[in-house]
Amino acid sequence: MQNDLDVILDIMKGSRFATVTTRGTGGHLFSRPLAVLDHEFDGKVWFFTPDPSPKTEEIAADPHVNVAYSDGASHVSLSGEATVTRDPALIDRFWNPWAEAWFEGGREDPSVALLEVDADTVEFWHIDKPAILRAVEVAKALVTRTAPDVGESRTVEL
Repeated sequence: MQNDLDVILDIMKGSRFATVTTRGTGGHLFSRPLAVLDHEFDGKVWFFTPDPSPKTEEIAADPHVNVAYSDGASHVSLSGEATVTRDPALIDRFWNPWAEAWFEGGREDPSVALLEVDADTVEFWHIDKPAILRAVEVAKALVTRTAPDVGESRTVEL
């Protein structure tokens, strides 16, 4: 499992943005890009968000979310439950110039909050071959009518 977590961490660290999907009224899904905050993944991820906002209202009604990361070739999908926190210690820990740009009042803006996602399942697709080798694998699969071997995919329960 540690090797899987290392692969997951590498993909997450290679991503500048993650797509967070929430469920709105009527069951509709809404996906939004949020800036990835630099930290060691321990089953939780955080994102700055204004509160109140449609996103935080959706989470209050249904905390189940999905968070998707991509480093260009490989992908991670976290499923879990989200909460909104205004914990000053956490906000201080993650505050950065990028966050400053999104809040008119800076760190003291009353809408500053963190979206905390506690992941329970992580699925990843890791492509460990250069693009040219992936193309060869796909061409070979077309000829032999077999599935191409371009990487690995696994689910990790946390």
